[in-house]
Amino acid sequence: MNYSVTEHYNTIVIQFKGKAMGGPAASKYMDEIKELVEQGKTNVVGDLSKVSFMNSSGLGILISSLTSIRNAGGDLRICGASQRIESLLMVTKLITVFKHFKTREEAIASFQE
Repeated sequence: MNYSVTEHYNTIVIQFKGKAMGGPAASKYMDEIKELVEQGKTNVVGDLSKVSFMNSSGLGILISSLTSIRNAGGDLRICGASQRIESLLMVTKLITVFKHFKTREEAIASFQE
């Protein structure tokens, strides 16, 4: 699981890339989420536009980070999910848990409302 972290308009954007399947990068990612929460950076967008595959471990990572961020008073919103990833979110009913947007810009703007 590869990802990069940037900040846009007081919103953290995590760009996931490739296959979201857990592994060693997952614990590094969760450490990074914990650090962001400790810094009070709890408006987070997970950009899934470059994710080619996601399994249950990848979903678990999203849910864990959502829980951590919401417990700190923030939110993790997702954007750019391909039809394949969106179908996975629908089947698992997680589409009802995450606020989701077509574009990164829409997701970032949703925190300004």
